[in-house]
Amino acid sequence: MCELQFTRTGFILYVQKYQECIRFYRDTINLEILFDTTDLTCFEFGGSYLMLERGDQSPPDEQNQQNNATILRMNVPDVKKMADNLVQKGIKVKYAEYAWGTVANFKDPDGNACEYKDDEKFEGQIQQGISK
Repeated sequence: MCELQFTRTGFILYVQKYQECIRFYRDTINLEILFDTTDLTCFEFGGSYLMLERGDQSPPDEQNQQNNATILRMNVPDVKKMADNLVQKGIKVKYAEYAWGTVANFKDPDGNACEYKDDEKFEGQIQQGISK
């Protein structure tokens, strides 16, 4: 059996509004750019990476985001503060508090779902999972 060892993990997001999405993730979400080329931009994404690629470069069947149930989640210490910051920048945010945690849902300029989640409750869920 071969042991699987990741050296890095990441996400590739094909976007139609490429320049707007770059500005959103760089200036609104404050992600650091690791590198970029004409057709892709790669951001640091909490120990992983988020790569934006021009969606107009992909085949037509890959351009349909209707069935994309993916949410880019970013755990943060203070969801309310982060949500308020987005609202001040004109981003529509759905903020909700649940027994399992606090979330703030929003979309990037291309309509991709993003979410802030409270780190404290998430870490608690991990600890509960470890103790079972």
